[in-house]
Amino acid sequence: MSIIMKKEEAHRIIDRMPASATWDDLMREIYIREVVERGLADSKAGRTKDVKEVRAKYGLPE
Repeated sequence: MSIIMKKEEAHRIIDRMPASATWDDLMREIYIREVVERGLADSKAGRTKDVKEVRAKYGLPE
């Protein structure tokens, strides 16, 4: 599932970065942004699980 990028938002990400930022810094910011957007989309679409359900699946304490 790809999310459409808005050029204006890409410019804002770059503009907020310090002058000493590297390509790796930029890629990290883009990756974080994409992961957050996908998570929000999953949440809105009801594709999430309750923490208790996940913990029970893996035998973790609540």
